[in-house]
Amino acid sequence: MQGKVKQFPTGRLLCTPGAMDHVGVEEMMAAYYRHREGDWGDVCPEDWRSNDQAIRSGMRILSAYHTSTGQKFWIITEADRSATTILLPEDY
Repeated sequence: MQGKVKQFPTGRLLCTPGAMDHVGVEEMMAAYYRHREGDWGDVCPEDWRSNDQAIRSGMRILSAYHTSTGQKFWIITEADRSATTILLPEDY
């Protein structure tokens, strides 16, 4: 994928109960640090480019990651940068 971009404001960090139940805190935090530094994880190239553009245009940013056991989870930073949420896709 493309190189990492500069960090961006992420606001308040939130987590859904589903993510708390299925994703370990260490894996969540490792993914969060990747997200805030512009490593969007397991998204397609089009979504990667959209996220890079979203930093400049102030749109929502969505990253996708997998735990060591294969559980998929997302990290979403709101367009206004007020909050970033860690969640399972089914929590959306």
